Amino acid sequence: MTLEQLTDLFKWMTVINIGILVLSSVLIMVLRNVMCRMHGKMFGIKEDSVAVVAYGYLGMFKVLVIAFNLVPYISLQLMQ
Repeated sequence: MTLEQLTDLFKWMTVINIGILVLSSVLIMVLRNVMCRMHGKMFGIKEDSVAVVAYGYLGMFKVLVIAFNLVPYISLQLMQ
């Protein structure tokens, strides 16, 4: 795999994962009440706690996308 192919791979991984992050964030904001009720019943946790768990999920996902997609992409861009 060449450096250009690897750069393209990380570029599209970053784009797709940021798209998933944005979509998840928007859905959580728009459908908060429905999500809290549904996930509260599914996993047996209080509806108030679901929002905290969702916030933690978004934060962790953002950190992982930055660490494993965006930083390698920027590094590869700098190498070229």
